[in-house]
Amino acid sequence: MDIAQSLTDIEAQVGRLSPVQKILLGTDGSVTQLLEAITGKTVVVKTRLQEVVPADAAVAESLGVRTGEPVNHRIVELKACGEDGVLIYATSYAPVGRLPAEFRDDLMKADTPIGRIIQQHRIEARREIIGACVAPAPEIQRGVFSLCRNEPLLSRRYRIVHGGEPLIHIEEQFPYSQFLDQRRVIVETPSRIHVGLIDMHGGSGRVDGGIGIALEEPGVLIEAGHAQQIEVTGGDSTTRDRVRNTVAGVLAAIRAGGGVSIVVRSSYPSHVGLGSGSQTSLAAARAVCELYGKPLPVRELARLAGRGGTSGIGAAAFESGGFIVDGGHRFGPGCEKSDFRPSSAAAGVGTPPVIVRHEFPCGWKILVAIPDLPEGAYGQQEADIFRHHCPVPIGEVREYCHEVLMRMLPALAEHDLERFGSSINAIQGLGFKKVELSLRPPEVTGLLAAMREAGAAGAGMSSFGPAMYAIGDTDMRSIEGAARSFMQQHGGGTTLVTVARNRGAEVRVC
Repeated sequence: MDIAQSLTDIEAQVGRLSPVQKILLGTDGSVTQLLEAITGKTVVVKTRLQEVVPADAAVAESLGVRTGEPVNHRIVELKACGEDGVLIYATSYAPVGRLPAEFRDDLMKADTPIGRIIQQHRIEARREIIGACVAPAPEIQRGVFSLCRNEPLLSRRYRIVHGGEPLIHIEEQFPYSQFLDQRRVIVETPSRIHVGLIDMHGGSGRVDGGIGIALEEPGVLIEAGHAQQIEVTGGDSTTRDRVRNTVAGVLAAIRAGGGVSIVVRSSYPSHVGLGSGSQTSLAAARAVCELYGKPLPVRELARLAGRGGTSGIGAAAFESGGFIVDGGHRFGPGCEKSDFRPSSAAAGVGTPPVIVRHEFPCGWKILVAIPDLPEGAYGQQEADIFRHHCPVPIGEVREYCHEVLMRMLPALAEHDLERFGSSINAIQGLGFKKVELSLRPPEVTGLLAAMREAGAAGAGMSSFGPAMYAIGDTDMRSIEGAARSFMQQHGGGTTLVTVARNRGAEVRVC
């Protein structure tokens, strides 16, 4: 194979490879010896799995054996002696009948690198590279390397050939963030459901107040490093512009004497009701501050990023995850807010205080359904909605507050899904949430009904939508199927079954 072209293809997908990474992916020599030269320490092997299995079609083809023939399957971790971190995660297959007896015994019982076993038995062999690639790290490898979701994993496959026949097929993997030649900061965020705004009347002297649930998926993953100027790659143009603007503001605020290179590894669409703008901006702000050694509290990051002027759910989801209620802003002449306006039109307004943060039951599933409908309100359109529809009737605000305080929160504390879901259903027809739903096409309320009829304990619209959500604990496939069927009849859409995330954003410095 053309390893140089493979490395070029990888760089086109993931970014610049360091010389060490290129050597590890392209070498036809001993990786163990290279790792010892890189780390200055003896490299040891920890065997995770050792078993004889029948060869599947892919393994049989690679080794030139019959499907079903017994092969030795081995999974190991290569580590520097005395260090906890894993350098390489390696999987190998070797045809049992083709291995010399003493070689086979050492391979199957000893925590010894394969290269050393070959040397010990003086086997004349060569390494034949099959391919090199990059892909998001699977769950097992994420655990092995302590990676964030969607972090890229570099991989290469090769055969050790002896006597003209493949003796062993090996795949070696390590994260892109490993063996780089400069410091990197990786930030991975949740998304969030915005259940609703509590008080858009303001008669109590406070306004806004948000309820939300942090989600495991979808999420944002960005990677940042030092650069001469601001460089942003990955994601769509809206995401790149948001990151670029946030980075410029944060660099100026912390008086950093340089630039930042940011790669958006994963993101999700803006203006669908899942808080992409907040999570992307907060991730970018956090990455810049960590990179320049000036960590700031999340509330300060939100201020620098221009978030939290109406709801504090995005910042709280980023900070701690879970089920969140914020207390809104002081309202009236001379207060934080003196009129009704969204975050996009509330520059300088601080992030509201979190007054409730509760673990969301891990056994409850959340279906997110996003119909192919126009984006939710934002910008001037959103500001106009706040101006024209507020204040909402005080009676509905009081009913909303009673619903949250005396049904939703107790049900959450007692893990009472039925009552929690019925409370979610009830607030869809109250206060500002009723306004938000009234501005959406009838397909939205139809989708809510379809998910409830399919068995959802509760269903609602997140923020201005079009993202809808349903909560249940069993048979989410039926609810998802009903949502898909309804959306297919009304223009299409996408679905995702996830769970709440009871932790905030993850940050790694490497």
